Amino acid sequence: MTAPKRPWRNFYGRISGKTLRDSQRRYLDSDLGVLSPGPVGWDENPDRTPLDLVTRFGDVPVWLEIGFGGGEHMVHQAAQNPDVSIIGAEPYINGVAMLLGKLRKAGVENVAIHPGDVRDLMDVLPEATIARAFLLYPDPWPKARHHRRRFVTPEHLVPLARVLAPGAIFRVATDIEDYVRQTLEEVSRDTFTNLTEDIHCPWDDWIPTRYEQKALREGRKPHYLTFQRNGNGSD
Repeated sequence: MTAPKRPWRNFYGRISGKTLRDSQRRYLDSDLGVLSPGPVGWDENPDRTPLDLVTRFGDVPVWLEIGFGGGEHMVHQAAQNPDVSIIGAEPYINGVAMLLGKLRKAGVENVAIHPGDVRDLMDVLPEATIARAFLLYPDPWPKARHHRRRFVTPEHLVPLARVLAPGAIFRVATDIEDYVRQTLEEVSRDTFTNLTEDIHCPWDDWIPTRYEQKALREGRKPHYLTFQRNGNGSD
């Protein structure tokens, strides 16, 4: 069988920022490989063989955080839900290093990290296996000509729907009203049901991220949207 052809994917945004501290470099060298969810990259998994989540995590629910930023929400959820495993995808290496430091301090182990494009991860996640997904304060790409770069487009939402289990919850938080508009337009009613009741009321288990704190300081109001995956994982 011929291996799948690697798709051309234009990546937008930063993958690195300020120079890492020596301790952060040590975390990346010593911890990151151990926390891999499995072979995700095209070089290590050219056949796009689905990840074996049961072997990796055991028979537990698996959650996905898309772009975990500095990692505070992911650490909080992992600590509050020890019977769940959480995979985080984040291409910004400074954020990955920050998360690794937070994981060490918190002592949580029920996590895995993909330091790259979540689209590559969703390629190899088995169908209908993710019980909950988080998209928290994603890059807003405010200019109209850049709206196609937002996560809430079919390029991302279709593979996300594929990997979400029936009944899975998809949470979105943003301080940008136009991002709310596009999210409500793009998240298909045939695929998801909108469960949002009070769009300005955070979830009971929510912890404000540094991005939310910045938004509040700058006078922007947070929005919280909740969707549920309909039907079966293949529709």
